[in-house]
This record gives sequence, C-alpha cells and structure tokens, in this order.
Amino acid sequence: MKIKKMLVVLPAVFLTIIIGVVIFYNFSLSKVSNDDTLKKVVIEPGSIESIGKTLKDHNLIRDAKMFKVYVSLSGKTNLKAATYMLSENMGTREIVDILEKGESYNPDEVVLTFKEGINMRDVVSLISENTTNNEEDIYKLLDNKEYLISLIDEYWFLTDDIRNPDIYYSLEGYLFPATYDYINKNVDVKDIFKDMLDNMETKLEPYKEKIENSQYSIHEIMTIASLVESEGANVEDRKNIAGVFYNRLASHITLGSDVTTYYGLKVNMADRALTQSELAECNDYNTRCATFYGLPVSPISLPSIESIEAAIEPNEHNYLYFVADKNKKTYFTETIDEHTQKVQELKDNDMFYEHDE
Repeated sequence: MKIKKMLVVLPAVFLTIIIGVVIFYNFSLSKVSNDDTLKKVVIEPGSIESIGKTLKDHNLIRDAKMFKVYVSLSGKTNLKAATYMLSENMGTREIVDILEKGESYNPDEVVLTFKEGINMRDVVSLISENTTNNEEDIYKLLDNKEYLISLIDEYWFLTDDIRNPDIYYSLEGYLFPATYDYINKNVDVKDIFKDMLDNMETKLEPYKEKIENSQYSIHEIMTIASLVESEGANVEDRKNIAGVFYNRLASHITLGSDVTTYYGLKVNMADRALTQSELAECNDYNTRCATFYGLPVSPISLPSIESIEAAIEPNEHNYLYFVADKNKKTYFTETIDEHTQKVQELKDNDMFYEHDE
C-alpha cells in the first residue's frame, strides 16, 4: 500500500516542482515594471554574465542568472555591443531580441562631441545649442557653491582650488573631452558634467599615486596640461613643452605663454590676433604680463590624455624656450640668445606668427 501511495504521490510532486520551475522561469523573464521610460544602456563587449549584470544594474531584467539560462536555451548568444535604448517594461525576451539584432537606433538621440583643447565657453555653447539647457543656467551652475562642494566630495581630483573666486569657470580643465550621447535634448547639464567628470576620473586613476606624490598639486598639474594642450601639436612636443614650463617655474621665469593671454581676455585664438598692448595686459591668467610669475589661476582648456600624461611625465631637458612656426612645428632652445636667433630665422623665412601692433 505504501509503495502504491508513493507511486501516486511522486508524479504529483514532480509535476508540482516542474510547474513551479516553469512559473519561476517565466516570472524571471517577465518585465520588471510597466514603466516604458527609455534608459540609455551601454553594452560593452564581454560575456553573457557581464551583459546580464549590466542589464540587472539598470533594473531592466529581474534575474541575471535566468537571463543567462534563457540566452543559452534560446541559442541567441550573439549579443552585440552597442548603446541601446531599453525600458523596464520590455522583459528579457524582447531585450535579448534587441541585443541580438543590434537595434540601437534612437531618432531623438543627442550626441555631444567636446573636442580636445576647447574651453568652457565652447562647452557651454555646445550644450546650450543642442539641449534644452540655456547658457545662463549653465554658468549659474558653475558658480553654485553647494554644487561645487558636492563635486569636491565626490571626486578625489577636485579640490577647493576650483572655488577660487578669481577663476573664470570652476570646472575648466576637469571635464574630459570626448563624445557623449544622450536619450534626447532634455538631458540635465549635471548629468553631462557627471559623465565628463567620471571619464576624467577613469583617465586619471592610473596616475593617482604619481599625482599625489608630485611636488605640484593636482590643480597645478591640470593647469599645465591645459597649457600644453593649447601649445603642443604632437605627443613629443607636448612632453617637451611641459618640461619647459617646469624648468621655467623652477627658475622663477615667467611662462610667457600667448595662450594664457587669449584666455585671460576671453578671446579665442581662431577669432583674431592680439595687439601688443593686449599681450601686456595683466590679469590672473596672462603669463605674458611682465610681473606675472607662476601658473594661471586655473586651467584654460579641456586637455587630452596625451597632454595630461605630458604634465605628469614631462621630458627632462634644459630647454627654457620654445617657439612654433606657422606650420605648428616647434623649436626648443636653452638660452635667450638661441631663442632670439630662431625667432629671427622664422621671421626671415616668413614663418613667424606676428601679433598686431
């Protein structure tokens, strides 16, 4: 009798387990919520496990393990790396279909490309022209005390130096130049700045120990990097130029950098040449001013990783001077006489960039 009862009960138990597994499986693959708000999700090349983790972190799937099981059972393992617009009401099956097809197109997507060497005025213009943020509000945010303090608390490379009232734009030099894409033009400027700061943190992290052990502060290093970005045309020139700046600082010689003069006057170099009187005008940025020693009060542009590396690891040499010709070829010299001779040589060959009187 006991055996007969077991023969009757066991199939029922197995059936109950199977039904339970099926219900759990289907539930795990179902939509997370009814929210159809699209989220930007970057799927990097990697394993199914890493893709599942990314989707789970964005609350787009219920269970990363069941995601892996479904992908394996469905045979849809060729999931494509791309930037996707996904929502919580899609469910695992629909999301896998999208990732397999690589359907990442979003007609409302806004792509912002911040080029290396541009300054904060260019950044603000680009954001205001392509999003719903206006210039006035962006500049107000850059002056917002509470906002800046929150950023200093969040990012190790931001210090109270960015709150210096003499600085034109607080985050100048700390926003990493790259291409960033957003769901639509309603993106908050804080989110844009966060993406750029996060990117900068990633780029700086490998050099954190060197920066912390340097005799120069992170603010001074980033300032030098921004000068190098504006002065140097290639990697080797930038490392040599950084070396010149450090040599001049150590020798208590004014940097004499034209790019700081332009920035101090809020004039872009591409717009026009400066007059001799403008070159001599003193402010907290113009290192051409006869009485100016040391570095500008802040960075003057968005430096590339090459310029940042040059500021952290400059070439060691005895050069104190450099001059570039009209073709952006840079010449380095050790003495003022050599420098003067090189400048005259460039003038004689109509290769010297002259300023207006």
